Parts: sequence; structure tokens; C-alpha cells
Amino acid sequence: MPGLAPELSLVIPVYNGSQTISLVVERIHTVFASMQFDVILVNDGSEDDSEVVCAKLVEKFPHIVTLVQLSRNFGEHNAVLAGLSHARGQYIAVLDDDGQNPPEEVVPMLEELKRRDYDVIYGHYIKKKHSWFRNAGSWFNDRIATFILDKPKNLYLSSFKVMTRFVVDEIIRYRGPFPYIDGLIYRTTRKIGQIPVQHRANISGASRYSFRKLVRLWLNMFLNFSIAPLRLSVYVGLFTSCLSVLALVLILIDKIWLSPNLTMGIPTVLGSIVFFSGIQLMILGLVGEYLGRLYLDHTGTPQYIVRYVTPADSKAKPSSALGQR
Repeated sequence: MPGLAPELSLVIPVYNGSQTISLVVERIHTVFASMQFDVILVNDGSEDDSEVVCAKLVEKFPHIVTLVQLSRNFGEHNAVLAGLSHARGQYIAVLDDDGQNPPEEVVPMLEELKRRDYDVIYGHYIKKKHSWFRNAGSWFNDRIATFILDKPKNLYLSSFKVMTRFVVDEIIRYRGPFPYIDGLIYRTTRKIGQIPVQHRANISGASRYSFRKLVRLWLNMFLNFSIAPLRLSVYVGLFTSCLSVLALVLILIDKIWLSPNLTMGIPTVLGSIVFFSGIQLMILGLVGEYLGRLYLDHTGTPQYIVRYVTPADSKAKPSSALGQR
């Protein structure tokens, strides 16, 4: 019913999803017909007809679907944050626009969340239908998240999740320009669970995640929620310093007692210089990345900018309609 806060909100970031988003919303309407729910579609600067398709869905389901149109492409996690800011439900589910997350799987996830009194429940894919490249990136990101966020090794942080109102209210308080939703979740609560869910093949074909986007996502998690990389750089510096001292001692021993007539080779010296220069540049780049993110945050880089929200009477926070920073 219009104006009444639903029990469940489903947030879907849309990027070039014109071929799939209608099928996803239609399926959602069928699965959740017996309960109060709403759907927030966040069009993240799509380059196809996604805006037109989403607008037609709003016309078809005016009391259920809300379209949040961003001014340009800000990235998946920024788009999800925009959607969470407009979600009004007691529970909030996040799923993809390509049909790989079956809406019917939200039902057992929500039931498990309530039964176990979790704050967040993740869908753990029984068999992933991503490409090998995407799976390799997810595996690497999961291992880094285990180290950075100190999460359990058996907990898989997927994009398919259901959260309580409490967690979402804490997440949308974040004002930095580089959000990582799973990092914000793990910073808020440890009452997190997961259940096995189906993962379907991408209806539209190839994954929309490029190598550049995977690296950007990894950096958001790697640099925004821990100073462990800085500590790691200290350990790397100490290790290489000790290694260089040991190498000098061995060279001295070899020159005095073992091979006094052997001339030291220039390639060895050049190789050592290149190696240690690479270590220094890596650490300087790491520190520079931290400083650059602080600069962008200080100068007011927005998380996202909302061009408009349809329908216009959607219950959103005023600041969300103007864009967060």
C-alpha cells in the first residue's frame, strides 16, 4: 500500500541490464505477491536502454517499483548504497540485475535471518556460474577480505544478501567516497550467517565486471577498512633490509676467504638496485593511495549523485535525493 513501510525491500543495482531487469522484477512480483514489499532499481549510468526499461517498470508497478537514476556510473557498491538510502523495508535484500540471483532464494534467506536472529545472511552459491576470470577474482578478493576484515575463512561475502533495518541504517551513515558494502557490514556486526543458494547463468551472456572494476573493488576493500597494508609494508621493508644485510655479509665472506680473486658482476648490482627500487616504489604507491583517498574525501568527492527518483513521492531521505558524500 502507498505510504506504508513494507516488510521487505529489494535493492537492485542496474548497469546495462535492459535485457534482464524486467524478467527479474516480474519474478519478484510473482514470488512476493503475498507480502508487503518494494523494489528499488538504481540505474548506475547504464549505456543501454536500462533507464527506459526501468521507467516502464515503474509505470507498470507504481506502488512497488522505485527508480533511482544516478547522474553517471559510480560503481556497484556506490549504487547499492544509493538504493539502501531509499529502502524503507524492515528487511533489505540486495541482488543482481542479470537474473543470476533467483528471487525465490530470498525467502529461505529471510526465514533463516529471522530464525537465527542474524543481522545479515549471505547466499553461498552451491555452484557458481561465473566465468573462470570472475571466479578467480572473487577467490582472491575473499582471501584478502579474510586477512583485512578478520572474517571466518568459511564465510563467503557474496553480493546476494539480506540485512536487517539496523545494519542498513548504520551502513548509510558512511560518508566516504569509496564504499565497500561488505566491509561496512563487518564493521557493524558479527551476527552474520550464510545458507546455500542456487546461482543461475547470466541471461545476457558475458559478465559486466572487467579487470579494472575488479581491481577497483579490491582496492576499496584493501585500503578503506584497515591499516594492515601499511603494517605489511613495514614488515616488507624490515625483511628486505635484513635480507640485504645478510647478502652483504655473505658477499664479504666470499670475497675475503672463498674467492678473493673473483670480480663482482655489474648485473648482480643492477639486479639488486632494481629489486629494492621496486619495493620502495610499491610502498610509496601504497602510502600515496591512502593520501589520495584522504584528499578526495576532504574535497567532497560524492559517493553518488541522484539525477531523479521515480515515483517522485518515494519515501527517501532528503540528502539521498541530492547525492551523498
